[in-house]
Amino acid sequence: MRVDADLALARRAEFPILSTCTYLISNSLGAMPARTPERLAQYARTWREQGQLAWDEWLAAARRAGDLIGALIGAGAGEVTILQNVSSCEWVLASCLDYAKGRDKIVYSDLEFPTIHYLWQAQARRGARVEVVKSRDGLRADVEALCDAIDERTVAVPISHVLFRTSAVCDVAPIVEKAHRVGAYVFLDVFQSVGVFPIDAPALGVDAVVGGCLKWLCGGPGAAFLWVRPDLYERLSPAMIGWFGHKRPFDFDMGAFEPADDVSRYSGGTSNMPAIYAALGGLEIINEVGVAHIRARNVELTELLIERAQQAGITVRSPLDAKQRGGHVTLDVPDARRACDELIRRKFMVDFRPNAGIRVAPHFYNTRDEVAAVAAELASIRDGR
Repeated sequence: MRVDADLALARRAEFPILSTCTYLISNSLGAMPARTPERLAQYARTWREQGQLAWDEWLAAARRAGDLIGALIGAGAGEVTILQNVSSCEWVLASCLDYAKGRDKIVYSDLEFPTIHYLWQAQARRGARVEVVKSRDGLRADVEALCDAIDERTVAVPISHVLFRTSAVCDVAPIVEKAHRVGAYVFLDVFQSVGVFPIDAPALGVDAVVGGCLKWLCGGPGAAFLWVRPDLYERLSPAMIGWFGHKRPFDFDMGAFEPADDVSRYSGGTSNMPAIYAALGGLEIINEVGVAHIRARNVELTELLIERAQQAGITVRSPLDAKQRGGHVTLDVPDARRACDELIRRKFMVDFRPNAGIRVAPHFYNTRDEVAAVAAELASIRDGR
């Protein structure tokens, strides 16, 4: 599919920062939609005018945000809950596991985002053993080695759909097949793919999905999300709980905890309502444009970026095949951190990651000229111009 570029670019005015710089880092922090301040003002007005009665409207907004996210990952209505960050989502999932029943092994790649490593390493206090599988090339997760490491003692395999450094897409199917064959769970992190890459969580067969609104969803910080396969609610019973996860939270019952029948059982405590309202604008826009169109536009722009980078002799540290690549491209030059700082000084918004290089992440609202210009500017900086 090819997206109508004019249709996509007609929405540039909805993102004010695009008039002040060349914004090419939506895999780190998506551009703020012009409608976001109004969503936040709506939250404040409701609080100001309704006081405690605002909760009815606030909880409806949280459900709407969850359903907008669900539409992007193939989930049904009411199947997604909003938490504060991906670390919280992973902690909820970790709290569902019992490491004292002959299954105490956690398997993941050495290319995961550090919070995954820190969090699962900490499960050693509860009796878990972690096996970190080394990548062969530093570019992709070694799926074959991951599958070899998954055995009858494995309880969970947390993996990223798209790697944060290199943008490599993980081949999820073999991991799910092996994990399920031996009775292990697969927890998929879609933070780097949701909103720019088509996702169908039930079709992928994963047991849970975590992600956030900060990046391609243009929703800002403080609104992450968790989806758990509904048929696993009883088996994946969290120990990290709060009153909003109770079946009847407003009964204020001091008896035994009774988990909600739906995904609310994973919600924990009171929701971060300002962050949810901030996220709504971006979620609406991504759903309006459609991920299939966004993906087509992103592939067009990233292929142009790779072409211009290679012509300039810039090293590309992302897969060249679009089917194996997420939404961003990592480019490397000597002294890449300094080059990144200089790009930003010249108003090209990108970022740097150690052991990778400079990440460039065009969204549907970027132009071909912007993508060509960042490659030319990086070559100029490398050459001392």
